[in-house]
Amino acid sequence: MQGTVLIVDSDAGVRSLLTGNLTLAGYRIACAASLTEAEEVVRRTRPDVALLEWNGLTPGLLFVRQMRCRRRTSDMAVIVVSARAGEQERITALESGADDFVTKPFSMRELLARVRAVLRRRAPQLGEEVIEVAGMTVDPSSQRVRAGEDDIPMRKNEFRLLHFFVTHAQRTLTRSKLLDEIWGDNVFVGERTVDVHVRRLRRALAPSGHGDLIQTVRGVGYRFCSEPLSAALPASYFSVTAMARGRDQRRPVPLGVNAA
Repeated sequence: MQGTVLIVDSDAGVRSLLTGNLTLAGYRIACAASLTEAEEVVRRTRPDVALLEWNGLTPGLLFVRQMRCRRRTSDMAVIVVSARAGEQERITALESGADDFVTKPFSMRELLARVRAVLRRRAPQLGEEVIEVAGMTVDPSSQRVRAGEDDIPMRKNEFRLLHFFVTHAQRTLTRSKLLDEIWGDNVFVGERTVDVHVRRLRRALAPSGHGDLIQTVRGVGYRFCSEPLSAALPASYFSVTAMARGRDQRRPVPLGVNAA
């Protein structure tokens, strides 16, 4: 689950060097020698991070701003790689939407560390860390879900959906966002596909009591809560609710009939 890196650099030697090292690190690679080629790559696929050569001219930063403004690429991480090391250049790149700035010449180990760091922030679903939430364990390496000592069986897409939910807990996720992330933006399926798989996922989680962690946000999509709704409510809620129920249970007693 390492992700795809787009390398945008006019130097074929640099592209080859980066491709070799990033491939060894487990990443999928797409290359572009110019911004025009980069636009074509982004139209065909959706990289998780772009390494963008910047020579200090405006078009490079316009590319960054465009990626931020488009819904399908707004979460794509961008690391600007430049021979310009001045403070103003760094500030300009970061304020244009870049996630990080690396100066040429660079250490390959440092660059790989920066790629991992921005992906942890921008695309936590690509990580291999085991996640524990509300007594449930989600392991992306083995694609296993456990509640206590018991396995929770589920299909591949349901697991990917659950993993995306737990890595974006407490965030409202639209159906279109879930479609892009789980099925890919080049797969032509309707948004109701998401509803079908969420229902299946809830059924799979229901026996362990975790089905209610996935909440429907009416008219928008879904939200994953890290604890059951009841655990997040104050004790006063339940006392008020009990009193209200007590009032509802009272019924008028007809004249001449003794109340029990």
